[in-house]
Amino acid sequence: MTTPLTADTIRRAPKALLHDHLDGGLRPATVLEIAGQIGYDELPATDHATLATWFRTRSHSGSLERYLEPFSHTVAVMQTPEALHRVAFECVEDLAADSVVYAEVRFAPELHIDGGLSFDDVVDAVLAGFADGEKAAAAAGQRITVRCLVTAMRHAALSREIAELAIRFRDKGVVGFDIAGAEAGYPPTRHLDAFEYMRNNNARFTIHAGEAFGLPSIQEAIGFCGADRLGHGVRIVDDIAVDPDGRVRLGRLAAILRDKRIPFEMCPSSNVQTGAVASIAEHPFDLLARTRFRVTVNTDNRLMSDTTMSKEMLLLAETFGYGWSDLERFTINAMKSAFIPFDERLAIIDEVIKPRYAVLIG
Repeated sequence: MTTPLTADTIRRAPKALLHDHLDGGLRPATVLEIAGQIGYDELPATDHATLATWFRTRSHSGSLERYLEPFSHTVAVMQTPEALHRVAFECVEDLAADSVVYAEVRFAPELHIDGGLSFDDVVDAVLAGFADGEKAAAAAGQRITVRCLVTAMRHAALSREIAELAIRFRDKGVVGFDIAGAEAGYPPTRHLDAFEYMRNNNARFTIHAGEAFGLPSIQEAIGFCGADRLGHGVRIVDDIAVDPDGRVRLGRLAAILRDKRIPFEMCPSSNVQTGAVASIAEHPFDLLARTRFRVTVNTDNRLMSDTTMSKEMLLLAETFGYGWSDLERFTINAMKSAFIPFDERLAIIDEVIKPRYAVLIG
């Protein structure tokens, strides 16, 4: 008998997460506590409920640039090894409580060196937090695997150094590289040397593209830079036409992305907040899912969007009428697209995701 699809049952379903920013997922109480410890007095609120509301409402801005402004506060409290370890540890705790069984969490080391830490110091602290979080989750009966992506800010000139950092830590928990930040005026081709370095070292990378900018950013990310995945990619809808009879026609770029099974790291709530799409109902997720693009469900920034993987899945299910088999497909899509070795991906799919969904589907 099929389990009813509700907020609680979705929370218990296994999930795989590919696009989650560490500095966008802090607990409001943690922001307040660390700010008090380090003497940071620029927070816009002094209690966690009001602060949570401020982050959510300020982030719902209609523009990627304005959406990114509140990160100045979270980054400000992530400048010591202790703070980085705590935030990473709590990230794992929160994801495990939401039944996430695999996650790739990303962050930009260059944003966390104001207190004198080196890039290596920053990554060491975060990876230690992830590892300790995994152990604590396992002890609580919630097994989760968390790996790291190191991100370079696209407006800066440190991407090659961050790519080298990714390779130095590739056997310690860093599984890939990313660029992020405001897209307009900062095309991914500014960082070709970093992407070439990753390819020369047989390493994986994703690129934020097609979120705040259109098809050219997607074309550059795939055609020129060779991205393995696309962060967001919602503007691919501009290369897709739907006829009055419902027939879907793909342009050349859309067709090659589908044919090559390029994964889309889609973040529905965040995409509405940044103005990438007007509403969840108008989000291209369903069009892409129906035409068999490799779409995945992600949180982007859990604090800013006041979201979890369960909330994102429920939102999509309620909007587009998805059932358990659809949610399972999106989860397997994500796990297939993870940057860990194939045998590890397959083990999580066959030993964790499929058996637990089989119980839900009935």
